[in-house]
Amino acid sequence: MTFIDSHAHLTSTVYPQVDVLLARAKEADISAIVNICTDHETLVRGVALRERYPWIYNTAATIPHDVEKEGEAEFDKIAHHARSGDLVAIGETGLDYHYHHSPKDTQQLFLRRYLRLALECKLPVVIHCREAFADFFSILDEEYKIDGRHAPGVLHCFTGTLAEARQVIERDWYLSLSGIVTFKKSEELREVAKIVPLDRLLIETDTPYLAPQSKRGQQNEPAYLPETAACIAPARGISVEQIAQATSENAKRLFGII
Repeated sequence: MTFIDSHAHLTSTVYPQVDVLLARAKEADISAIVNICTDHETLVRGVALRERYPWIYNTAATIPHDVEKEGEAEFDKIAHHARSGDLVAIGETGLDYHYHHSPKDTQQLFLRRYLRLALECKLPVVIHCREAFADFFSILDEEYKIDGRHAPGVLHCFTGTLAEARQVIERDWYLSLSGIVTFKKSEELREVAKIVPLDRLLIETDTPYLAPQSKRGQQNEPAYLPETAACIAPARGISVEQIAQATSENAKRLFGII
C-alpha cells in the first residue's frame, strides 16, 4: 500500500532539512509527491530537488494572495518552465476572497492567464478557491474547455459546501481533501468525502500547513498523509488500502506521472 501526496510545498524556506523529511515520507509509504512552487525561487529549488529525487514532481504559479505584488514579475518565468517541460501542472492558481491581499479583478486576471497557459502547454491546473466559487466557476466555464468539455484540473484542499463539491464533480474535475477532513468539527467535509466519485478523489497534506488531527499545531509533512486516508475510508465504508490505491491512480492520471 502506497500513497501519493498530491499537494505539498517542499521547497518553501521552512524546509531546510528536506532530505530528512523525504526519508520519513518514504518510511510512511509515500511513493510520489507533487511539489507546489509559488514563485521562481521555489521552482528553481523544485527542479533541483527533482534531479535528486525523481519521485518528486513540480507545479508552479503565483498564488492568489501574491498576484498584485508578484504576478507580473513571475508569470513569464513560470511560463518558460511550463513550456520547457519542467512542470506536471499549472498551479496553485485561483481566487481567494477571504483575505484581501490582492484585488479581486487582479486575481481573476491572473487566473485567466494561467488557465490559458495550461491549455497552451496541455497541462492540468491546481486550483485554490476560498469564498469565491461563483466567480471561479464562471471563469472556468468561459476559459478552460477543450472541444466543449472542461479541461482537467483539481480543487486542492477543498473546504467548500456539499453544493460546491457537486459543482466540481459536474465539471468532471478532481477534488482533493487535506488534513482538515480529520478535524473534529469537519462534519460537512466528511460528507463531501462520501459523495466524491472514487475516481475523482485526491488526498494531500498541503505541507507545511494543516497537519491532521493527531498532529494539530505541528508543522505538517507528507509522512502524515495516511491519517487523512484513514479518516476518509470509514466515511466511505471502504478500506484504507482502497483509498490509497484509488487516490494514487487518480494522481497518476491527472498529472501524467508514473
